[in-house]
Amino acid sequence: MLNHYGKTASFTTKIGLCWNLRSLPWYVQANPNTFFPRCYSLCTESEKQAFLDDFRLTMASSILKWVVSHQNCSRSKARNRREEAGNSDLNHKTDPENDNSKLTGLSEQLVVLACKVCQDYLGQLEHEDIDVSEDAAQELTEDEWRDLTQQYYSLIRGDVYISNSRNHFSQCQALLNKISCVNPQTEIDGLQNIWIVKPAAKSRGRDIVCMNRVEEILQLVAPDHLSAKDNKWVVQKYIETPLLIYDTKFDIRQWFLVTDWNPLTIWFYKDSYLRFSTQRFSLDNLDSAIHLCNNSIQKYLKNDKGRSPLLPQHNMWTSSRFQEYLQQRGQGSAWGSVIYPSMKQVVADTMQAAQGCMEPRRNSFELYGADFVLGRDFRPWLIEINSSPTMHPSTPVTAQLCPQVQEDIISVVVGRRDDRCCDVGNFELLWRQPSVGLPPFQGPNLCVEGLSVRKARKHMPPISSFKFPSSVLDVQPPKVSPLALPGPTPEPPQTAAQQHVTLKDAKRGGRRRVKKRH
Repeated sequence: MLNHYGKTASFTTKIGLCWNLRSLPWYVQANPNTFFPRCYSLCTESEKQAFLDDFRLTMASSILKWVVSHQNCSRSKARNRREEAGNSDLNHKTDPENDNSKLTGLSEQLVVLACKVCQDYLGQLEHEDIDVSEDAAQELTEDEWRDLTQQYYSLIRGDVYISNSRNHFSQCQALLNKISCVNPQTEIDGLQNIWIVKPAAKSRGRDIVCMNRVEEILQLVAPDHLSAKDNKWVVQKYIETPLLIYDTKFDIRQWFLVTDWNPLTIWFYKDSYLRFSTQRFSLDNLDSAIHLCNNSIQKYLKNDKGRSPLLPQHNMWTSSRFQEYLQQRGQGSAWGSVIYPSMKQVVADTMQAAQGCMEPRRNSFELYGADFVLGRDFRPWLIEINSSPTMHPSTPVTAQLCPQVQEDIISVVVGRRDDRCCDVGNFELLWRQPSVGLPPFQGPNLCVEGLSVRKARKHMPPISSFKFPSSVLDVQPPKVSPLALPGPTPEPPQTAAQQHVTLKDAKRGGRRRVKKRH
């Protein structure tokens, strides 16, 4: 038996997973945008343009979010001031935007343009742009986009603010509500429009960077750039609102085993482990040490001094320890009701989408490691799937789980051959595709029943009614030699000279006929 399958690049590489999940709705009734952050391959111009359009739309919605959050924050501060000052000072209200008196104020036209971009996006989803000609469509020019982008950068950095943003609060709130109904990733987008750029086929977090400027991203993946010459790149929306544990980011490594591709058979492991970052989470610093939880990266870094001492020094938790943490926080049901079943569903859906690309080789199996990041609502987001996940006992957690999962693999792939009811450890059967049986065989019953069609015979009088005279019956037929048979009278043989003349005339006639045809 072999512990690998061929042609797994359709889901074990970043670019393969990016392309493969786009076809998911053709296989199962699921929306990949509900569990896979939107992702683009930057190998073609069409994909680059799609990413650019997405970046601009996310930027516009972020401006709307800034208006809503800024007004909510201002109202909250004003309320706190009134409570602290007492009822006697209610007549001396201060303008919440006075706090920004030292900053440069941007024109409210920025909000107007952002609202227009979001309205056009919603209109396209409703196909309102079908009957609109290209000349009538009022799209932003590249110069307008460039100016809008630079103003957005300044706004997010906190260098400027938007004057009279309160006038657009209701409109921004209404548009965001509509976008949230059609875009399940609105919550993870955040405000800073951060994207994570990855080499398409590398592993262990190599060359992965987080960026929030579109021009820098496109420059990095340009064909003439040194790092892009031999690499293909994908860009994926970074989850800006992850669930944190003691202000530190983490992800979950979840194992699953495929023992057959036809029929598809998946085993899910009940135990998993968490990997923590060595640094406290912050969106102000895009260093990989903060945002990438791969142990292959974090093992070379020192833990931040300001990080909570309640986190382990080796930066790993078992899933059991995580469940205890949730229980202490009063959220113990989140694992069994949301996290664990959602991860199982994601794995089952992703493997069904990849099944058509696989080679269904018998006597084979393979263990895979899926990486998930949890959102604030505990929903797991699939980041990538790894082939040949490390079994190195690098920490006390992996030293406990890795030998255990290897032993359970042998029970599934070898033990069940002799005993279908044997103990398979912590593996549970996640998915077994129903076998498609052949139609029942009835035997070679291929006869055709019916009546043949025959031509009707002409009715003839019976011969027995005709009486031949006796003189005719006594006459014997004459003997005829072969030369006396009826037919054309044979011509006398020609001499050699006559044959030559005849042949010569035939050739001349043939030439004349050919010329006549031409």
